Amino acid sequence: MLGDKRYCYPLTVSDHASRFFLLCEAMESVEEQGAFTAFERLFKERGPPQAIRSDNGVPFASPNDLCNLSRLAVWWLRLGITIERIQPGHPQQNGRHERMHRTLKIEATRPAGSNFLQQQAKFDAFVREFNHERPHEALDMKTADIYEPPLVPIAETYCGRICIFKKKINLGTSLAGQAVGIKEVHDGIWLVTFMDYDLGYIDLEEKTLQPLNNPFGPKV
Repeated sequence: MLGDKRYCYPLTVSDHASRFFLLCEAMESVEEQGAFTAFERLFKERGPPQAIRSDNGVPFASPNDLCNLSRLAVWWLRLGITIERIQPGHPQQNGRHERMHRTLKIEATRPAGSNFLQQQAKFDAFVREFNHERPHEALDMKTADIYEPPLVPIAETYCGRICIFKKKINLGTSLAGQAVGIKEVHDGIWLVTFMDYDLGYIDLEEKTLQPLNNPFGPKV
């Protein structure tokens, strides 16, 4: 509980291999909308992961829905993310993250901030120290900033266009409203992907899109 008597629910995400803290948000509740906003921002910055491991609580799961799927989980699946749920009552199955979470609570919430703004500042300071200054025995005493984002950032298309560095590139109306991946592969050259398919290269200087061989073309 914060100094202003409101409850704070930390939403945390870390990289399993490097321990790198990817997200730590002071949330007012466990409702899905706040989580959608936080994960959308994270995926745009870092790219979507191959898998997400979580417990069975809200907002990651919905106990009253088919297969316990929450709207957040369905969105992850549509992005091609594999869902890994631990067994109920077995936090040790996600022990690395749980230990990090306990450390966060000890060092960043005792005492808690007076309000959400102060508590978020405490979380941010902890994340900076945890990622860039604190050595980890399991990493041969290296810091967690050995982390390398392996995946493609997400861009939302509006009216079939994406905007990169204030330059608008037309992809076509069929992709309007969809999440596509973009990754810089050379200076000013960006690879565009949709789900598991490479679609073409964007030349930012020329503001052009060069399609690749059609992955959906005739196979016979």
